[in-house]
Amino acid sequence: MRKLLILVVLTILAGCSLHDASRAADTAKIVLVAGRPSHRSGEHEFNAGCKLLAKCLAQVPGVEPVFVAGGWPKDESVFDGARSVVFFMDGGGGHPIIQGNHLETIQKLMDKGVGLVCLHYAVDVPKGRPGDKFLDWIGGYYEGGYSINPHWTADVQRLPEHPITRGVKPFAIRDEWYFNIRFRPGMKGVTALLTAKPDDATRQGPSASPPGPRPHIVADKGRDEVLAWAVERPDGGRGFGFTGAHTHKNWGDPNFRKLVSNAILWTAKLDVPPAGIESKVSESELKENLDPK
Repeated sequence: MRKLLILVVLTILAGCSLHDASRAADTAKIVLVAGRPSHRSGEHEFNAGCKLLAKCLAQVPGVEPVFVAGGWPKDESVFDGARSVVFFMDGGGGHPIIQGNHLETIQKLMDKGVGLVCLHYAVDVPKGRPGDKFLDWIGGYYEGGYSINPHWTADVQRLPEHPITRGVKPFAIRDEWYFNIRFRPGMKGVTALLTAKPDDATRQGPSASPPGPRPHIVADKGRDEVLAWAVERPDGGRGFGFTGAHTHKNWGDPNFRKLVSNAILWTAKLDVPPAGIESKVSESELKENLDPK
């Protein structure tokens, strides 16, 4: 009788373990890495922005968002089992992704088909090896001295048909929208998702950087500029670049928020709902988790 009882208990425990393992296998882990504080209050709010996105993603059945604060994680095992990784942080020469052997760490994730999302300043890396990696991983990057970063109102009048744009309606939002991004030659494999046309003052005005003559920008007067894009990599992975989100309050716009949320889901190779990810963010929630500045 005792042996029978032990056998029953072991069988139940084994069943629970199998059930837990199956449930874990069905859960899509998405890691969101927030950079360290920078800029004025309400700008570059990486911590608050990532937590808002995590909240939106947590409402999707089967998705497990994992939040990392303070830049590059101290324990890289947080990336283990991730379906996609999201970086929202300062870039340029101090970009955490290009420090030490971090490029190699990301490359290993890319080799496994993990998705990669870079938001705002996180699309900015130096020309050369880092830039070439970004061309492979997300299809484009902000190149210093070539791309520019003015503050302007992007009037997005139409969107292409793509899983990322599901449920997203045209919108007009003022932000630090980068443009003249360095893309793969001929935009090979790159899908432009958000486009808008800056006026001449935006192209050459005092808010544009770098200062001084920019003949490559003047030559393209009147051109629609790509502000967000997606790519499907030959390794089966997916990438997404988004140049907005300098201004934190813009996460309060449902179309702005839905596009990025959809993109994260898509890079994780998950089905985007027909109407996109529905989420609500109140004014009080926008003010939560702001960095002390």
